[in-house]
Formats: sequence, structure tokens, C-alpha cells
Amino acid sequence: MGSVVSKAQLLYQALIQLHHTYDVLRKRIEASPGLPVPNPTLPLWTVPPASIPPKSDPIDLPQHADVVIIGSGITGTSVAYNLLAREAGLSVVMLEARQVCSGATGRNGGHVNPPLYHDYAELKEKYGAEVAKTMVAFRRAHLAEVRRIAIEEGILQESQVRETEHLDVFTCPKAFAESKAKLAEWRAAMPLESSSFVAYEREEAIKKYRLSDQVLGCISNSGGAMHPYHYVTSLLSILLDRHSDSLQIFTQTPCTGISTSSSVDSSSAAAYAVVTPRGTIRATHVVHATNGWCSHLLPALRAKIAPARGAMSAQRPGTSLNRSTLAGARSYVFYRGTAGYDYLTQLPDAGEHGGDLGDESENELMFGGGWAQACDDGLPEIGIADDSVVNHASQSYLAGALPQYFGLQNWGGDVSAPETEEGDGGDGVRWNPGRTKAQWSGVLGISADLLPWVGRVPAKLTKRSPPKQHKILRAHDEGGKDEARRLVHLAAPGEWIAAGYSGEGMVHAWMSGKALAHMILDKDDEIRDWFPDILRVTEQRWKNADFDRLVSRFISA
Repeated sequence: MGSVVSKAQLLYQALIQLHHTYDVLRKRIEASPGLPVPNPTLPLWTVPPASIPPKSDPIDLPQHADVVIIGSGITGTSVAYNLLAREAGLSVVMLEARQVCSGATGRNGGHVNPPLYHDYAELKEKYGAEVAKTMVAFRRAHLAEVRRIAIEEGILQESQVRETEHLDVFTCPKAFAESKAKLAEWRAAMPLESSSFVAYEREEAIKKYRLSDQVLGCISNSGGAMHPYHYVTSLLSILLDRHSDSLQIFTQTPCTGISTSSSVDSSSAAAYAVVTPRGTIRATHVVHATNGWCSHLLPALRAKIAPARGAMSAQRPGTSLNRSTLAGARSYVFYRGTAGYDYLTQLPDAGEHGGDLGDESENELMFGGGWAQACDDGLPEIGIADDSVVNHASQSYLAGALPQYFGLQNWGGDVSAPETEEGDGGDGVRWNPGRTKAQWSGVLGISADLLPWVGRVPAKLTKRSPPKQHKILRAHDEGGKDEARRLVHLAAPGEWIAAGYSGEGMVHAWMSGKALAHMILDKDDEIRDWFPDILRVTEQRWKNADFDRLVSRFISA
């Protein structure tokens, strides 16, 4: 009898703790994420910082813009790049609360490795086979697109966009078995796209890829990596030079509010009023490219797109490790269980993809994750938008995990910082001298249905009536003379969003921004063949997106 009572008490206590955990999480995700904090942790990616905008740029905000983009990461940059590529005369203003590319893009792991077999079966079951294939193709398109642009714009070296041999590495038998089954199903459905995927059992995986004895197997395929901060800041610098009369970027200028306003001035009549501490801009279109912070200005998206704090580190490789990582030619995702994963890229040697690191490169390991370890109140750091601190548990885990994944014999000895490294970057930055060179955090945007939200935000969700459409007359430069003027046709005024990448921004953000630019230009017909309609923002999707289901997945895992 006592045993039964004890079990009942344990069950009751567990239910109380579960209820408390749920309440804490619910309060987090229903609260505003606020504005980005002014004192974020320092990522290795962003040193030295880019000089964008140049100090000579005007201080005063313009009174009007055709498009205001809130956010200067890879999404906002994609929107600006693709808008101006088609309509160079548009007036575009980009607002950034901190410095350029200081959000998730400048804080991630540099991966361009899309989930493909991982959720194909789930997508197929929920949306159908054709939609699932379109989603896979959309993700796969990112590496080729960013590489094409890097080559065309002459920034391949500094952006370090490159193909890698990618490995999904498993130390959990259940996760490995499930992944092999998912791979088999995806292979049957998309044999051409899956042709580079090979599953290796334990002994062959350990021997071929110099992995730890704890590894149970791996799945190899073609992947990608890049320097996300250099990619974005290089493109923005090019855009500012190429479109000096059209594009303006204002840093330290958060958007604090949006309203619909009318003015007696016909040039700004019936426009959005985009409010900042430096003044108000009247805009025809407003783009929300702030990912985890988007619900600050769009309260209806709270509990639909929630911020979550992730952990990243830069580590010096062990003396023997380059034989495993091939000095940046491989990328990794490590699965220790069925919930969460860790991810690794490595800065390449100087050369074709060495960027401007020159001889100072230490082939740093860009290692992130620790998601399952960063648990307060029983769940990871969902609903937290403060990247000024790092999570003790996750960073402690990241600091010691890599030699365990590769094996101590393959890691070799630890490497200390070179004596010349003090003040690295020319900004007085002093990196940590041991294995872990730098630690930082970043804010992701977790989608309630685990899919990005891309497109026009319905007025019922913004609670703001869109302005009336008016014609835009722009100069058309012919032979250096603005002799001809023409009407620029845009979609009806509105608010737009591309956000909620759920930790997979590098394989969703650029093409989402490109699709958004086409929508604003009223050229939806041009994206019909490659943009997945399941990503569009609709009232029905908003009603169906239930964060409780996502929470239950975390708990069950």
C-alpha cells in the first residue's frame, strides 16, 4: 500500500512541476520580446565590425520611403537586394536597433545545411507529397543562390560561401534508426535529390571520418557553410554604393511603433507612420525582418513566433583535429538524442574561401547548440530575447563537448592563443586564451508550426488598416539623363513579414526575402514555381498555429 501511495505522490509532484513549467513558458511567449538589448554579447563573426553606414551618411531620417525594412540581417538584406535589382528607383530605408547585422544572422553557426530527409515524411503527411517536395527544393536552393550572388558581386572570398561534406553524426541508437528510416522514405520519393546521401554504420563512420568511439553511425551528404556577417555586410556596402540615391541605412534606430496616418501633404498622404526615436518616416510598405523580435510590433504573432535564446562559441581546434574536419571542408550536426542537436562549422584556411582573415586565421571551430542543456524551469530558453548574457549550462557543455564527439585521440592537444592575438581586430578586443576563444548568445524565432511565416500580414492581425494605394512616379535614367519618367507599379500598400525560421535561417531566410520582394513588386506569378504557399501568412494558418503542440513535442522528447 505504501508503495502505491509513494508512486501517487511522485506522480502528483510531477504534475505540479509540469503545470508550473507550462505556466512559466506561457507567460514568456505571450509577453512582448521588447527591443533588442543595447549591450549584446560579442560574436567572433563581427570583429572587426563593418563600417555600415559610413559615418558621412546623413543623420536626419527622410520624411517618406516607398519601403521601410525593419532589420538588417540576411532577411532584410535579401528584401533590399531583390527589390532594388528590379526597381532601382525605389526609395528604401533600412532601420536597425543596434549595429548592422547584430541579430541572429551575425550570431549563428554559418551553416547552410537544410533539413531534407529529416521532416519530409511529416511534411508529406500534413501537406501532401508535392508540397513536401516544393519545400525540400526551396531549402536546397539557398546554397546555390547565395553562392551565385557571391560570385556575381565579387564577394566569394570574404563571404566564405562554400560547399562542404556534411555529416549528421549520431550517438543515440533511436535517433540513428529513425533517421535511416526517414532517409529511405525520402530516397524513394526524391531519388535524384537524395543521391549524395550515404548512411555509414558505426565502424565505418568512426574509421572514415575519425570520430569518437561513442558514435553509432552517420549520414553523409553535400552541404554548405559561409561567413554570414561578411556576406550581409559586403552586400549592404555594395547596395549603398550602387543605389546611393535609393537606399539609406540607419543604425541605432529602433522602430518603436507603427500606425496608419494621413497628411495634408499629398506626397505622404495615407501612409504608414513608422516611429523611431529619431523621427517618423511615412512609408507605403513596411517589412518586418526582425525574426525573434517581430511580435514586439505585431502583438498578434505572440505565441505564434516566439524568441528563443541560443548558444554559440568559437573554439580553437585540437592539434590533430584538422585531419577530421579537413580545415573547414566539412560541416557537422551532432545528434545525442531525439531532442535538440549541436552544430559545427570551421573557418577555412586562407585562400579561395579564407576571407580577409589572412595568416591570422586559427581555423576556429564555430560550435553551437546545447539546446537540451539550457533548461531552466524544465524547458530550453524559449521566450527569452536577451542576448546580453550566455547560459551557464549550455556554454559549459559546449566548452567540453567537441573532444567527446571526435574522440580524445583525434582531438590531440589543446592550443593556446598566439602571443600576437591581444587586441585582435584592432578594436581592443581580447579573446579568451584557452580552447574556447569566444562565447555568445543569439535570439532565434521559433514558429509554432515550425515553418517560416512569409508574406503580407493581414490587417486583422496587424490591427492597422493599410493605406490607400497611390501611384509612384520615378525617374528612369537613360544615358545618364533623367529625361524619362515612368510609373512604378507595386502591390497594394501593406505590412509584410519573413520570420520564424526555428533555428534554420540560413536555409530559409534569403529565398524568403526574395519571395517577399517579388510580392511587394506585385510579381507573385514569378515565384509560383518555387515558393511554398504553406509559408504564407493567412488568418487560417494563424488560427491553427498552436504553440501548445510545440511545447508537447519538447516535453515528450
